[in-house]
Amino acid sequence: MSYGFSLTPAQQDLVERTHAFSRDVIRPAAEHHDRVEEFPWAVLEQAAQEGFYNPLFYRDLIGDPTGLSLPLFMEELFWGCAGIGLSIVMPALALSAIAQAATPEQLMQWAPECFGEPGDLKLAALCVSEPEGGSDVRNLRTQARRDGDEWVLDGHKIWIGNGGIADVHVVNATVDPGLGHRGQALFVVPGGTPGLQLVRKLEKLGCRASHTAELRFEGCRIPAENLLGGDERLERRLAEASARNGDGRSSTLGAFEQTRPMVAAQALGIARAAFEFACEYASKREAFGGPILDKQGISFPLADLAADLDAARLLTWRASWMAAQQMEYHHAEGSMAKLKASEVAVRATEHAIQVCGGYGYVRDLPVEKWYRDAKLYTIFEGTSEIQRMVIGRTLEDPAPPLHHRLPADGRALSRRFGRGTKTRSLAAGKAMRVASRTPPALMRLPMKVLTPPQKPRRDQGSRS
Repeated sequence: MSYGFSLTPAQQDLVERTHAFSRDVIRPAAEHHDRVEEFPWAVLEQAAQEGFYNPLFYRDLIGDPTGLSLPLFMEELFWGCAGIGLSIVMPALALSAIAQAATPEQLMQWAPECFGEPGDLKLAALCVSEPEGGSDVRNLRTQARRDGDEWVLDGHKIWIGNGGIADVHVVNATVDPGLGHRGQALFVVPGGTPGLQLVRKLEKLGCRASHTAELRFEGCRIPAENLLGGDERLERRLAEASARNGDGRSSTLGAFEQTRPMVAAQALGIARAAFEFACEYASKREAFGGPILDKQGISFPLADLAADLDAARLLTWRASWMAAQQMEYHHAEGSMAKLKASEVAVRATEHAIQVCGGYGYVRDLPVEKWYRDAKLYTIFEGTSEIQRMVIGRTLEDPAPPLHHRLPADGRALSRRFGRGTKTRSLAAGKAMRVASRTPPALMRLPMKVLTPPQKPRRDQGSRS
């Protein structure tokens, strides 16, 4: 399927519903939850009532062959508030990891437990990062060992969204240290399991409405069937990795590849919120005889941000489309999207503070909150340095641009007679020579036929 910029009616409805939810439900609650660092249970309940908090919703968006539905949803949701947005979508990260690794039976068992249902909400957490490892998935030290009909987990996790309060913890642990990240597996640890300890809730710079925690696993025993993918798949994968000197697929890295465009879209939502606010503020704030938006010192940086926002969005849509089409990221396109979207979010929010001056630095306006929220996106799901490392590795054997590798999409005759073909170009040259010898009066009718039609302009109504 080729990709373009036109949204389907369902996608347009998704954008409008999500934007309205962010405007009417999330934004009015954002300042309170950020200030008191309180988990937004009431907003989650409303999200569930709206259909934004259930596993089938996210699997449906992930299954969109255009790849656009998920980033469209994320951008509008995080335009409302990043902390509340993370609280709403955090179970989807765990669900993505489960879907990468689980058997169909396990997916059916655990997916509903990640979200619950309206009136009985549940939470899920993906437990990967560790104090020593950070973004280095290959250096994780949490270990799982088989003991009869159980697995025993021991280790230390940190920066875990919903950690310790989740009903479902999807834990990445090493079963064969000699194989590095290829010797890791994913396990489901239900909340309240003995040996799972919530060490502390972390106090954060931004995204404070979301719950982030430090965990310990000490002799944490779970049933053998809680190994995602099952014993046979694990043994087969370990044997293949051992035969290839550690080569093989990591379910955790696969989940990160799939979610990087999603995280990029979240950053775009924050960036757009700050950019729109700065433009509106600058158009109303008067100094030196007129709106400050008329001053080049204000308008030029905003113009750069406008271009950077659109560029980051196009990178995000491309990566999302490629993921939906199951195309390999030859140029680390997912990392490109995450890198650019996160860094433009930091620049946009910082400049919004600058535009608002002293009012931007205090809590009278939301821009200081957006600035604190945006910084997270250059750190989690792989720091900017990690993204550059991933991109840099592709430069050793660079593949041609994406459009060189895509199959042709269209009528077969276009290869011979389409725009830019040799046949069409030579025929046009002959026609021009004939036209040069033809009286102008006789050429009026052919020129009317050959002139491209004028397309009517669409009115682009602005949304509040």
